[in-house]
Amino acid sequence: MLSTYVVGDEVLDSLDLKVALLTRGVFVHDEVYERFEGTYRFSRNPLECSALLLPDGAVVHLAAIGPGARFHLKLDGRKRPCLFRGEQQVSEVSFPPKSDFYNQTTSRGIPFRGLAVLQGCDVLSFPYLWPCELAQSGLACKFCHCGNFTRQQVLDGTYREMPYTARDVADVVDYAVNVERCARYIQITGGSTVGGDGECDRHVEILRAIDDVAGLRSIEGEIVLFATPPADPTDIDKLFAAGADRVACDIEIWDENLASEICPGKSSVTGRERHLNALDHIAATQGRNKGCSTFVVGLEPVESFLAGADYLARRGIVPVPSIWMPHGLPVATELAPPALEFYRQMKKGLARIYSTYGCEPPGGAGFNVCLCRDTWTHRHELVSLQERRPE
Repeated sequence: MLSTYVVGDEVLDSLDLKVALLTRGVFVHDEVYERFEGTYRFSRNPLECSALLLPDGAVVHLAAIGPGARFHLKLDGRKRPCLFRGEQQVSEVSFPPKSDFYNQTTSRGIPFRGLAVLQGCDVLSFPYLWPCELAQSGLACKFCHCGNFTRQQVLDGTYREMPYTARDVADVVDYAVNVERCARYIQITGGSTVGGDGECDRHVEILRAIDDVAGLRSIEGEIVLFATPPADPTDIDKLFAAGADRVACDIEIWDENLASEICPGKSSVTGRERHLNALDHIAATQGRNKGCSTFVVGLEPVESFLAGADYLARRGIVPVPSIWMPHGLPVATELAPPALEFYRQMKKGLARIYSTYGCEPPGGAGFNVCLCRDTWTHRHELVSLQERRPE
């Protein structure tokens, strides 16, 4: 059952509140850091990807911004961490358990911090293992924090190649899965490349290193690879043969006119057809729910997103909604998130799609910035709400 919260004169459920926190940001008061930093996985360092947990278990990335934020995280009268809007107390929150993860280095001495992040309760994510060639050439997706950071470095003349190797990744997985046991699900992502194999060879090398060092069977959950679709879809077969559980080829924006504006590199280099060919191939050869596509939700009309999600789910491909967060980009953008009603329509429509097609997204406790697992967990409740909605 979704928890509810009073915010101003509105009643928000936990998914509404998650969206509001992600899109509007939170100001974290020093008193909270002073009390909980070091005793929980909660840090001022943005490279440590701090999260907060709502009372019903919803995982929310802590998008910490300045004191002008709509929401503030501070201590209540009993010294508990609580979300406030103005003087109104919205909800008590908690943090994931303390971890020594970010104090580790790989066997080559590469710090874990900056290479990987722990998301929420059970996810280990490698968000940017190699640079995006589209961003390097000035064609970064407008919403992408990593790509736009690379673009800015190129413009400033400060860009440096990333030093990460397959063994580095394997060392991190081994620590998270076998030593501290703080992760059950693994996400592996590099920057988009223009090569014909869609990064498949790089991913195979990583998977083999993980198996050698950590053991693929040690991973309780799944490994999800995020890859540029190869020109020949059959190249993806070797990813599954090497141990991937799911492969994502992200379309990002379903409306093709908006996609060409927001994702100029992807639209001109790989294009819609190459993504769909890869995803259809996965569904045909690996079965339903083995292929995924992320959509950055909040950049196109809700009807457009739901049309794309329905199209993919019908074909056995999992649509994954990632919430567009406008703050923190290293370059200026004219994009802005829509009102909360947009996201309410999105989650109810997506719940219907997940229920209709038996479309189960990856993950366990849920992801920091995505609503996929949250929506799946509460799909029956959300579909029921949609059916009760007055005409």
